[in-house]
Amino acid sequence: MKSVKLHFLGGAETVTGSKFLIETSSLNILVDCGMFQGMKSLREQNWKDLAFPSSKIDFVLLTHGHLDHTGYLPRLVKQGFQGKIIGTLPTLEIAKIILLDSAKISEEEAELANTENYSKHSPALPFYTIQDVEKTLKMFSPAEEDEWRKLSKDIFYRFKYNGHIIGATFIEIKVFEKIFVFSGDVGRQKDLLLRSPERPQYADYLFLESTYGNKLHPKDSVSEKLIELINKTIYNRGTLIIPSFAVERLQTLMFLLSKLYNRHKIPNIPIFIDSPMGNNVLGVFERFPEWHKISLEEFSAMTDRMKIITSYKETWETIDDPRPKIVIAGSGMVTGGRVLTYLKQLVDKSNTNILLVGYQAEGTRGRQLLEGAHELKFYGKYYAVKAEVHHIETLSAHADQKGILEWISEIKERPRHTFLVHGEPTALQTLKVKIQDTYSWEVSIPKLNEVVELSI
Repeated sequence: MKSVKLHFLGGAETVTGSKFLIETSSLNILVDCGMFQGMKSLREQNWKDLAFPSSKIDFVLLTHGHLDHTGYLPRLVKQGFQGKIIGTLPTLEIAKIILLDSAKISEEEAELANTENYSKHSPALPFYTIQDVEKTLKMFSPAEEDEWRKLSKDIFYRFKYNGHIIGATFIEIKVFEKIFVFSGDVGRQKDLLLRSPERPQYADYLFLESTYGNKLHPKDSVSEKLIELINKTIYNRGTLIIPSFAVERLQTLMFLLSKLYNRHKIPNIPIFIDSPMGNNVLGVFERFPEWHKISLEEFSAMTDRMKIITSYKETWETIDDPRPKIVIAGSGMVTGGRVLTYLKQLVDKSNTNILLVGYQAEGTRGRQLLEGAHELKFYGKYYAVKAEVHHIETLSAHADQKGILEWISEIKERPRHTFLVHGEPTALQTLKVKIQDTYSWEVSIPKLNEVVELSI
């Protein structure tokens, strides 16, 4: 009988900060290494050392490149991690883009806080620096999809295509002949850009995301909503601001808008793409065409149709442009990035429309807008919200409850145990009951920093 300990170091009872550690007698493997976002109590967790010695972790396996799955990596390295960070090649490319962008924003925000003296900390420090990220990137090690690879004589892993974003996978880890399946973020069956996710066939222990565990995605027409808001923006001579995640959501919006224009469904309204990170992600799509469904010709056509902003000077020129316009800018939950510059100038205008196009975690400005906040705080100051706020969940890159149940439907034998992670409390509880009622599986919801010991 072998002993394995599971450490839930993040992504437990919350949708952010995914970090799951498998501790064995021979190796310690961390699956994902995400940054906490949202509530202040969660963000404060980022500044604490990991509740397991980083120097004793041998490998990090990444399901995909999003910040809530990779954003803690430079801190892990600063705490003494010296192993390999393994993911598919596009996942590592996305992680590189996101980490460098995160470091740049963190450095800029710390500098601004110190200049304008609005931080409680003196001096305000960046979460990590570009130099920290560059040191982390040296540990990146790419692995092929759908191929069993050896970590030790008793431990193997395999990446399986999972939709969601380019490069994303779920991970199967074989430990002493038992299969541990980490879902990562499960993509949708019918995605504009990506193939349908593959499904696990066997799982002794399943770690399952629950972001939309209590919801079904609405069947609203995204195209009709975009047409309506664009016509309204033109009529009111205003600005349609779409805060967007730089990976996948931005490219999906560009693709949709390009299709609507080509089909004469929307007029020739100026469209500005202000996301340096998103622009870099377009390059990843060009380099890895086998990972998505969109032809390079279609990508070329849509980028030619839109104005890609490449400097902060152009950001201000866009704000001052009096024409009705669409601005798509990061970040998707309004936690940082270029979208803050636009909102600071335009959120107090009644002819501004804001369209939220994805999940808005608790504690984020996006969630505040969604819940009808009358003011937003940026960089120590409050700004009145007079803009109209709209929301489309149909574009989410996550499977809903039905999609999650379909994703686990081909597991041939009942798992010994299923752990629900990456979800807020209501979603977790709802999905737990649904799985128990549907499959009669043994399901639990681990707490942050909980340790579970298995005998296998």
